[in-house]
Amino acid sequence: MAQESMTDKRDYYEVLGIGRSANTDEIRRAYRKLARQYHPDINSEAGAEDRFKEINEAYETLTDDDRRANYDRFGHAASGYGGATADPFGFGGAGSPFTDLFESFFGGAATGTRRRAAPPRGHDLQVVVDVAFEEAVFGAEKEVELTRLETCEPCNGTKMREGSPPTRCTSCGGTGEVRRVQQTILGQFMTSTPCPACGGEGVQITDPCPNCRGRGRVSRARTIGVSIPGGIDENATLRLSGQGEASPAGGQPGNLYVKVRVAPHPIFTRHNKTIHSQLDVTFPQAALGQELEIETIDGPVAFKLPSATQSGQQFRLRGKGVPDMRGGDRGDQIVTVQVVTPRDLSPEQRDLLERLAESFGDEVATSSSRGFFDRIKEVLGRWSSPAAQAAPVGAGPT
Repeated sequence: MAQESMTDKRDYYEVLGIGRSANTDEIRRAYRKLARQYHPDINSEAGAEDRFKEINEAYETLTDDDRRANYDRFGHAASGYGGATADPFGFGGAGSPFTDLFESFFGGAATGTRRRAAPPRGHDLQVVVDVAFEEAVFGAEKEVELTRLETCEPCNGTKMREGSPPTRCTSCGGTGEVRRVQQTILGQFMTSTPCPACGGEGVQITDPCPNCRGRGRVSRARTIGVSIPGGIDENATLRLSGQGEASPAGGQPGNLYVKVRVAPHPIFTRHNKTIHSQLDVTFPQAALGQELEIETIDGPVAFKLPSATQSGQQFRLRGKGVPDMRGGDRGDQIVTVQVVTPRDLSPEQRDLLERLAESFGDEVATSSSRGFFDRIKEVLGRWSSPAAQAAPVGAGPT
């Protein structure tokens, strides 16, 4: 596959549909709107996945202050290696292989500064949403409640009172790391550990924000809207990008994962896109055929039950199943016929069935036939008669 040249890439601001002076909140709003529109789990159109990747690439670049500054100055040439902030000329910038090589041997002497690692993402969260069978088939708008850590508004995450910028740590010079040179038999080796003075953050909180107490985040209860796409499966999980917890150090927020739990239906069951149901009929209906109504997820429909239908026979109702979540035709409904034997018969109904059985040549116990206990009574009566007492059955000669 040919590698895409930097000149073929669209402008990141154009990708998100924002102006070059847009602030972080405006960038995030634009990103969330486009991400929902082009998410591969929702949009199955050709090119939607590539568009989604392009949107994410633009968002990651423009929400990082350093990467955005380099992009505004040098354009796509600033993406360097792997999209990290880099020197546009390819020598010694952050993310350049030359920088990594010089830092390994000279401890950052190539640039005079130590490149800090990207701030960590916020934690991901997971919730469960219950939906009805019909909502899973046709889709629905649901709401979930959660409690998450969000960026403190009074300090905007700086952890300082009124959002003042924190001071650079004097111990590590803002790198967040302390380097030490160790002498071994193989020579000198340099190791780095988190700065104990600032906890690896590179800054010192000298005047903590009273709202978050210098943590930069506060716990908030939120109600989040969730779009359930039609055709979603039981136990499927939806990802809401950026709806997790805020980063503790100004990085990207985590994601919210919504697990879908579908309630059972009293009539229908489901396997992938196919809906299954059972149709109970009487013997005359199965034998003679009849116009019936069958329940579907769309409502009752007319159905001609053919004559001589056997118990367990199945019929297919096309297009009455589950829609494809990624597009395409709906599934079908499979109806299984069950011939039900009546439990209580009236004398007239029993007489009709006996005559039907006789017409088939079946030997059945009719209402006029003597029962088992009637025959027992007859035998006992014979034994108690005087003749039977005088000549017992099986008595031999004297």
